[in-house]
Amino acid sequence: MRGKRFILEKEEAIKLRKQGFSIVTIEKQLGINRSTLSGWFKDILLTKEQIDKLNRQRFDALKKGRIKAVVWHNLQKQGRLENADFEARQVVEQLDANDSKILDLALAFLYWGEGFKKSLNVGIGNTDPQILKFLIHVLRYNYTIQASELTGQLHLRADQNKEKEILYWSNILGIPAKNFKWTQFDKRTTGKKTYKNYHGVCTIYCYNVAIQRKLINISKQFVEKILKRP
Repeated sequence: MRGKRFILEKEEAIKLRKQGFSIVTIEKQLGINRSTLSGWFKDILLTKEQIDKLNRQRFDALKKGRIKAVVWHNLQKQGRLENADFEARQVVEQLDANDSKILDLALAFLYWGEGFKKSLNVGIGNTDPQILKFLIHVLRYNYTIQASELTGQLHLRADQNKEKEILYWSNILGIPAKNFKWTQFDKRTTGKKTYKNYHGVCTIYCYNVAIQRKLINISKQFVEKILKRP
């Protein structure tokens, strides 16, 4: 019985192969080992149409596999992003956003990385409004310096409109438009189109050297304190 079944399975496999089915498809359909099928099919010559059909099947399978891989990777990435968000919230929720010392420490490290150290004032430039909003918030909360006391400067690309960008930064930061004293254009970008939603680099200045010196020393002394730990 087994020998007859074996013969019938071989005949069925060869029949499917001659119809242009792939070895993978036949393996799945009949449950026959791929190496066995390869031996049965070695003398079978396929027509051009059958070869084209197999190539299309391979391409479709590859395409489906890539789509599945993209979906899988996106799900994995989403999971990692959600985990990072959860872990960050566990840290942030334990911090007192009204603690002036925490605000000073955060601003000190922001200033260490982004601030102007050689000028005799507090100055930070960035394309991200959130960073500049944070600067303004701490200056107001810890040092009672209002947005109206700050000065702005813009660094724009050649095709940007000065008045339009001043209005944008003025509205989003709460700094009077008249406080934006200087605007510089990058001549290297002449003839190049600025991408959407780019509003240039905005620099905010607070003319208070005492605050600047304090921020620089906070960051340095905090790092020294941490590095002294065993």
